[in-house]
Amino acid sequence: MIRPSAALNRQRAQELVSQFSGLSILVAGDVMLDRFIVGRVTRISPEAPVPVVQFHAEHYRLGGAGNVAHNIAALGGRATLIGVIGTDLAAERLIEQLNTAGIASDGLVRDPGRPTTEKVRVVTERNQQVVRIDYERDADIRDGVESGVIERVTVLGSGVKAVLVSDYLKGCVTRSVVQTLLNIGVPLLVDPKIPHLGCYAGATLVTPNSHEAEVATHLRIRNADEARTAGREFRYRAQCSSALITRGEHGMWLSDEGAELAIPATAREVADVTGAGDTVVATLALAIAAGATLIEAAILANHAAGIVVGKFGPATVSGQELMETLKFEV
Repeated sequence: MIRPSAALNRQRAQELVSQFSGLSILVAGDVMLDRFIVGRVTRISPEAPVPVVQFHAEHYRLGGAGNVAHNIAALGGRATLIGVIGTDLAAERLIEQLNTAGIASDGLVRDPGRPTTEKVRVVTERNQQVVRIDYERDADIRDGVESGVIERVTVLGSGVKAVLVSDYLKGCVTRSVVQTLLNIGVPLLVDPKIPHLGCYAGATLVTPNSHEAEVATHLRIRNADEARTAGREFRYRAQCSSALITRGEHGMWLSDEGAELAIPATAREVADVTGAGDTVVATLALAIAAGATLIEAAILANHAAGIVVGKFGPATVSGQELMETLKFEV
């Protein structure tokens, strides 16, 4: 068994992170807008046994594939985002967020037949979630919308160093779209959803969480030996070269023909795991594009995840934050 400390030292880690700048990564998948309504709870409603939230503030963040692209940009890379939005106010707000993050919106295809996927969370000032409302239509894209996405992949995929699929089962990731992404001929990474497992054949790396890996393989994952077995079985079922199983407080398990590795979690404090998978796959893509081995990329992604779970909501990690963490922990 390879030890993480033996696989990546501080100098090599900083060398890789310094190369993130300007690397072009194509992100395709389910783009979302996360909307937060923040207020104070001081009483229970007399109308029903629910809290009354006194409005204080409202703000927006990029979610889903948008959050993946935002993480790539925050780490210094250049993200090309491809996805589907509606023709509604949420779409305009999402584009505003992309502009603020320095991410182009020319890869987004408008579908007047569906709303822009939007998650509205009502939270307290102490970041406790009261309720979530989802606006979405999760049917697969078809006809002209699918053709539009494929056309964007063909045009915008030229010259990218890696391709990343962010699948949230909201309809953008279809077999034809994934096949077009594979045809670009660069490493393809997938943040998966198990109903689409058959679409990912040929991927370089797929990153299920423990639950997803258990569902896909019909195996329990409670320790390193079970993670090893499940990782091998997942690779077989997904027909992918490698798999990285994210296991929360238990860290990660990397399964590859050349190496199998348990990577301990690094988070000191967990505030919110929302979007942590987005940070993981974004860091992996940049590291691989920078010339990292899968082991090196997984260790960097593990450190990035350890930072982002200490923040509230879909969040990003900067290259400086990652390097500061690596100074002390790698």
